[in-house]
Amino acid sequence: MRNPVRTLLLTTVGAVALSAATPALADTAAAERWIDSTFKRSVLSRDEQMQEMQWFIDAAEPYRGMEINVLSETIPTHSWESEVLTKAFEEITGIKVNHQLLGEGEVVQAVQTQMQTNRNLYDAYINDSDLIGTHSRLQAAVNLSDWMSGDGKDVTSPSLDLEDFIGKDFTTGPDGKLWQLPDQQFANLYWFRKDWFDNPDYQAKFKAKYGYDLGVPVNWSAYEDIAEFFSNDVKEIDGVRVYGHMDYGKRAPDLGWRMTDAWLSMAGEGDPGLPNGRPVDEWGIRMDEGSCNPVGASVSRGGGTNSPAAVYAIAKWDEWLRAYAPPSAASYDFYQSLPALNQGNVAQQIFWYTAFTADMVKPKSEGNQTVDDEGMPLWRMAPSPHGPYWSEGMKVGYQDVGSWTFLKSTPEDRRKAAWLYAQFVTSKTVDTEKSHVGLTFVRDSTVNHESFTERAPALGGLVEFYRSPDRTRWTPTGVNVPDYPKLAQLWWQYIGDVNAGNYTPQVAMDRLAGEMDQIMARMQQADEKANVYGGCGPRLNEERDPQYWLDQPGAPKPKLENEKPKGETIAYEEIIKQWQ
Repeated sequence: MRNPVRTLLLTTVGAVALSAATPALADTAAAERWIDSTFKRSVLSRDEQMQEMQWFIDAAEPYRGMEINVLSETIPTHSWESEVLTKAFEEITGIKVNHQLLGEGEVVQAVQTQMQTNRNLYDAYINDSDLIGTHSRLQAAVNLSDWMSGDGKDVTSPSLDLEDFIGKDFTTGPDGKLWQLPDQQFANLYWFRKDWFDNPDYQAKFKAKYGYDLGVPVNWSAYEDIAEFFSNDVKEIDGVRVYGHMDYGKRAPDLGWRMTDAWLSMAGEGDPGLPNGRPVDEWGIRMDEGSCNPVGASVSRGGGTNSPAAVYAIAKWDEWLRAYAPPSAASYDFYQSLPALNQGNVAQQIFWYTAFTADMVKPKSEGNQTVDDEGMPLWRMAPSPHGPYWSEGMKVGYQDVGSWTFLKSTPEDRRKAAWLYAQFVTSKTVDTEKSHVGLTFVRDSTVNHESFTERAPALGGLVEFYRSPDRTRWTPTGVNVPDYPKLAQLWWQYIGDVNAGNYTPQVAMDRLAGEMDQIMARMQQADEKANVYGGCGPRLNEERDPQYWLDQPGAPKPKLENEKPKGETIAYEEIIKQWQ
């Protein structure tokens, strides 16, 4: 059977060589039109915007008339880039950009294919910073720090201002070099219906049953109690069947990211440390202090992928999905579950990506049942609750940093033209307006712009979160993962076996950890033989009795006698005070 993604990639290879037949106009008049019509909101003055755009016009002169191809996943931010910013960029610089949108799995596959074949499928990618461990080891990507001060200096904007990017720490490798440039950023937070939580009748009934206040859950015990309360006690609001939980379980690549996006860490599987646990990270991969070599995922090698905390995390995901979520949720994927919240029949979601804030602030006229008649949110976002194995100093959730990535297999002139586009869509002239559309902040100056102070009450806590120091405690996958494409594709298959009822969480995680170790063993052989991973490939520990590792301090942690301590909640107003 023909692989449609592969067919697409091969078709793109041929398309890359094409260029626009007729160069577009590129002048200051075009820049003025776009600034006055679309980019009015900016942290720069109009004169400063024009100066920035003049630099783009001048720097793009050698590449005028070129046609380039870039690829990103499908979220509102990238849709706006593809539909609007490509037109602005072409009119201002004369460079035509085909900005294609695909599912995240297909983006990762394209990146992997280009790295493996050295064929230029796309001139640039916006792919997750989760690949930072891969890029810094394989050396197939362009080291931006060196390139910006070397061959790419003539096309690097003097107003880029790297220090303004709030996610650049996540796109910096263990070598201290910048490998990717953040384009959009969003966290997985806790989401809840504040109007329901504030209902005096529900508050009284909840406290009578559970002995503590109905509020934002601090731990997973409280989350479970709230889920049970709304699903089985409240049951119906305004004639609508309601549920205490939302998630997704479709057997697809999204399901793997659902778990590698810090779910195990939220339960408490790994070690303390930011941006990722050391020596054991949120995937359960161990990389000992002072080393760049992963040494194993299985508990028998000192890892945590099949540890009691990891098994607990998967068991709770499966249990809650079956017991407290709408029946259709088990067949939802990532893209279906998150917008489904605006149907207005769910009380809370423990794992909610802020990338979908744009869907949750749509007016009632567009079918959103989670805003009032004036369009103000009836919901709020808050910090994610943590499981019983969690301890202070651990990361508390995941943050996706979709970032511009350039591969060495791209010809230099095409890379330079694509780098100009990447800087344009993240420029201070453009970024404020782009952030209002997609609500995926990457610049500190944008987060603090007065227009977001005015809009903050309508965004349910998003602005307060991104203005707080807390934002650094939600982090992407880190450098312990030596080859993200190779390892990430395993997760959804083994986790899917749990949802399908084929294996228990313990057996599924044992199988997953074992397969991860097998793949890392092959990576170790390749690195030792041909220096494929720059000497930083895996160097697996010998297997030993798992109890040896469970008896050591830190992760992997032994099974707790009580995995459901008393529920604990906090008032939302207290969270806002902490964020401010």
